[in-house]
Amino acid sequence: MELYTKDYTLPSGQTKPMTIKTIETQHTSGVYAKRDLVIVRGEGATLWDEQGNEYIDCVGGQGAANLGHAHPAIAAAISEQATRLISCPEMFYNDTRAKLLAKLTSLAPAGMQRAFLTNSGTEAVEAAFKFARFSTKRTKIIASMRGFHGRSMGALSATWNKKYRAPFTPLVPDIHHVPYNNLEKLATEIDENTAAVILEVVQGEGGVHPGDAEYFQGAQELCRQHGALLIIDEIQTGFGRTGKMFALEHFDLQPDILTVAKSIAGGVPMGATLLGERVAELAPGIHGSTFGGNPLAAAASLAALNALEDEQLPQRAAELGAYLLNELNKIESPLIRDVRGMGLMIGIEIKQKVAPFIAALTERGILALPAGLTVIRLLPPLVITREQLDRVIEALTEILNAE
Repeated sequence: MELYTKDYTLPSGQTKPMTIKTIETQHTSGVYAKRDLVIVRGEGATLWDEQGNEYIDCVGGQGAANLGHAHPAIAAAISEQATRLISCPEMFYNDTRAKLLAKLTSLAPAGMQRAFLTNSGTEAVEAAFKFARFSTKRTKIIASMRGFHGRSMGALSATWNKKYRAPFTPLVPDIHHVPYNNLEKLATEIDENTAAVILEVVQGEGGVHPGDAEYFQGAQELCRQHGALLIIDEIQTGFGRTGKMFALEHFDLQPDILTVAKSIAGGVPMGATLLGERVAELAPGIHGSTFGGNPLAAAASLAALNALEDEQLPQRAAELGAYLLNELNKIESPLIRDVRGMGLMIGIEIKQKVAPFIAALTERGILALPAGLTVIRLLPPLVITREQLDRVIEALTEILNAE
């Protein structure tokens, strides 16, 4: 039986009990395709619905729950900070923000000692584009086919999928797309008018496609040769997801701009745009954010970054990810085309649309994501246990071999 809100008052003034689903359906914007679940509680890699049913979470807040749900260190940091100061724009200095900036830049690639704090990944990308154009005095930005960078107008212009783009054209001009992991095509597009090239180390929304070392090193060299800035988008891959603190560490990359978000603050809305030495000094007033770097989010982020290190979660993701990938490759199913990924970011490409299979997983107590029409994407919290992964593997084996 669904939970009821007993004192819900309709706009007409009438009061009557209504279900959570009914209230959300009546008042939400309509832009989300809702699953038939009411999630009310979480702990670690486990979620519960309003009826008490338990689920292993392989959605992971779409990548925002690397530290799992209700992490005690993050909850304590938020509680303590909330009693002192919640709002403090960056026109003032702040103790918690200063500690976070020092911690965040200490984890970043060498030479990235500046950061602009945002509220989301798409805002981090918007800032990156502005800073690249300001720094180079150029306008051209090169992105990749299958890439996803956000839904605000600038970030959307760099996103490839036409279903996201088409309703909102015309978009920001002078943003171009070339095939991913194809250095030759990138070389033909980059020129002296290029402000920046933006790349994902693993294309998440695009189907969980990792690039290779030669491609990334070549892209970095092309940017250097042409005076363009290299932007690496680690909004989904950052903070331990791929088995390193940042996925770029797998390829020894030194980007000029790094965009991060999702798990930066343990699930609290936050993002950041990290700046390297080739980015010009930024003039006061060229960009800003009312809530960016607020003390509450900064406290959550500081606790999250410390927990990632203290609990060795990137290493845990590397070990469990290797185990998961190996076990998934053992599944003998005629439906499977490919299994790929890095760390605990896994895509299972099949020969049919994945929606019925994701529904079948839900029935078995496993929550998963699509990545396009034919890829099942797994983004579990990095605190997931081996036993929980075994249950995921068992459920996938069952549904992918069902007649």
